Amino acid sequence: MKIDKEFIHPSHPNHKLKLEYTETPFCCDGCREAGIGLKYRCDICDFDLHKVCAMAPNSIAHSFYKKCEFRFYYKPPGAYKRVCDACRKDVQGFIYHCTRCGFDLHPCCANLPLRLDDSEQHNFYLCEKLSSACHRCGNKGLGWSYRSECKNYYLHVTCVKEMLVESWQTIYLNQNKNGKHIREVQMGMLAPSLKGTLQNHHKGRVGKVRRCCQMATSALRIIISAILGDPTAIIAAVIGVLLSK
Repeated sequence: MKIDKEFIHPSHPNHKLKLEYTETPFCCDGCREAGIGLKYRCDICDFDLHKVCAMAPNSIAHSFYKKCEFRFYYKPPGAYKRVCDACRKDVQGFIYHCTRCGFDLHPCCANLPLRLDDSEQHNFYLCEKLSSACHRCGNKGLGWSYRSECKNYYLHVTCVKEMLVESWQTIYLNQNKNGKHIREVQMGMLAPSLKGTLQNHHKGRVGKVRRCCQMATSALRIIISAILGDPTAIIAAVIGVLLSK
C-alpha cells in the first residue's frame, strides 16, 4: 500500500500533515492513545496522528468478531461512554464500532498483529481470552492478551498500557524535577514493575524469576511496539535497549 509523505486529513483540514518517524512517545490527537514510530504531524498546531489512525479505512472486519462490520468514527457514537473491547480502556477519540453487536476497537488495537515474531525467544499470539493468568496482574480478566508459543507467558494488552502510563508519569515527574531528557528515562520503569509481579508469582525462586524476567522483557519489547502503533523490528529494538537500562 502506498504511503503518502504528506496530506490533509479530515480531522485537521487547515494544514497538511507530514509523515515523520519518532523514537519519543507521543499522544495521538485522533484516538488519544500513546504512540511511537511513524506518525503524521502538523508542527504548526502540534498535532499528531498514528499512521494507523491517519490511514484508517472506513470499515474493517476482524477475525475475533466474525459477524461484525466495524465502521470508523471520529468520535464515539451515542450518548454513553464506550470502552475498547481489546484493551478495556475508555474510547476518547477515533474508534471502530459495530452497530449490530456493540463492539468497539481503538484503531491501533484493531491493527494489532495476530502473531508477533521474536527470533531470539518465542513467537507471541494474540488471544481474545486468556486461558491462564496474566503475568502482570495475576488475573484472567477481560480484554485481549498476547501469549507465548510455549503457553507459559501471558500479558493483557490493557496491562501493558497501564505499565506505559505508570512509566510516563514517572518520566514527566523526573523531567519537572531535574530536566532530564525523555529519551534518557523513556521506558525504564516497565521492567521493574513486571519483575516484582514475577517475584511474587514464583515465591523467591531466583533462577526461575531471572528466566521469566528475561522472557517477559522480550515479550514487552515486541508487544509494546505493536500497541504503540508501529510493530516493526526497528522500534522493537529501540524499546528493547530502553527496557534493558
